[in-house]
Amino acid sequence: MRRYWATMVLAVAVVALGAYVYLVELASEQSKTQVETREKKIIPFAETEITELTLRSAAGDIALATGDNRKWRITAPISAEADSREVESVLRALVLGKVTRVVEDRGTALAPFGLEQPPVILTVKAGSKEETVSLGDTGPISSTLYALRQSEQKVLLTDLAAKDFLGKTLLSFRKKEILTFDQAQVERLRLTYPPTEIVLYRDERAKPPRWTIRFPIDTTADQTEVRSLLFRLEDLKALGFVDAGLEHTKLLGKLGQPSAKITLYVAGKEQTVKLFQPDRTSGEAFAVTTPDAPIYRITPAALKDLTRDLFALRDKRLLGVDRDDLAMLSVQTRDGQYVLINQNNEWVLEDDPTAKLDQQTVDLFVSRVINLPAEIQVVKETGPLAAYGLSSPAAEFTATTRDGKQKGRLVLGTKTGGLAYAIGQGLPGIHQVRADILTQIPSKQSLRADDKPAAEKS
Repeated sequence: MRRYWATMVLAVAVVALGAYVYLVELASEQSKTQVETREKKIIPFAETEITELTLRSAAGDIALATGDNRKWRITAPISAEADSREVESVLRALVLGKVTRVVEDRGTALAPFGLEQPPVILTVKAGSKEETVSLGDTGPISSTLYALRQSEQKVLLTDLAAKDFLGKTLLSFRKKEILTFDQAQVERLRLTYPPTEIVLYRDERAKPPRWTIRFPIDTTADQTEVRSLLFRLEDLKALGFVDAGLEHTKLLGKLGQPSAKITLYVAGKEQTVKLFQPDRTSGEAFAVTTPDAPIYRITPAALKDLTRDLFALRDKRLLGVDRDDLAMLSVQTRDGQYVLINQNNEWVLEDDPTAKLDQQTVDLFVSRVINLPAEIQVVKETGPLAAYGLSSPAAEFTATTRDGKQKGRLVLGTKTGGLAYAIGQGLPGIHQVRADILTQIPSKQSLRADDKPAAEKS
């Protein structure tokens, strides 16, 4: 037993030393690190804890407060919705900002650091806790600012960037989106451009859902064009605001009739925006939503972006048959003709069904014919065709659907510039299409897979 006594004493000493290091030294070091981390932070709050922000500058005082779902509102000098992203950007920069060093421990000489009359003073509240930070001149490098915390009156050099705080005005913090909606929940769209009105419905029964025009005609809409219109409505932003008051009342009386009125029906609720340009030479345009909302100043280009005629909104594909309905496509050019048949999702030639065709080539060609859109409307109603080369066409396509009926037709006429005249069953009138379709019609022989050179096959 005696021979192990020294070993046991040594073991106890090691355990005691380990306990001391863990309980005293490590705890002390952790406490020191926490203190240093707190000291390096400019404000002692997490972003999610902050409930109020006040910004004081030469442009005036702006007070903001958070509400439900962390949505920010301006509470002074007006009551209005705030741009939450702009507020959060300022707060995030402040929360993540660090003190790089203490420049003046007592902060008695403030003028050399731009802190005697600071350009920006920020007051942040987190419940009952509050901190005020004054921001001064740029530091030794451009991405730094001098700052002064009211709680300790030390001049600090920080890694804050001037662009995140200086020059902020009431307009900076105002919510500029005029309409707020989710495109996936838009059920109906009514467009009024005196003297025209167009009504579109979202057909949820279609897979995927698609837009249709219900008035003034009943037809499929151009899906890309409708989505583009909705994106531009989402992106419609105010350049300025005319709030309730004498100027608002006077301007409202001068606006006259709207150049456009757009109504969205979203999840059973209605949103309307009216667009005005009372004087086209002034370069000013305005938007009005509800009676209690401000008049929004907008760019005049927005009126053009949001104005669509019936031709622009309707499906402009000329053939008039969808890909899923196509059973047979007859192709006739001045060089020859052939008929393609969709047999068990594979294309074959009507007069040579055993010939092996290059399915990729056929699919690409058929897709081009089916989806060929009108680019320009020449005349709204089909009249004499000879002047457009449509009485003796350069190419003609006839589509037969799965029910055995001929429901699609496309005729291509004279080429002029980069366009060619065309008529189609899917759209009344005479139009112009991209002329390159005429060079993309494969010959009957070139459709055969066995006839392609080895290099082309690979």
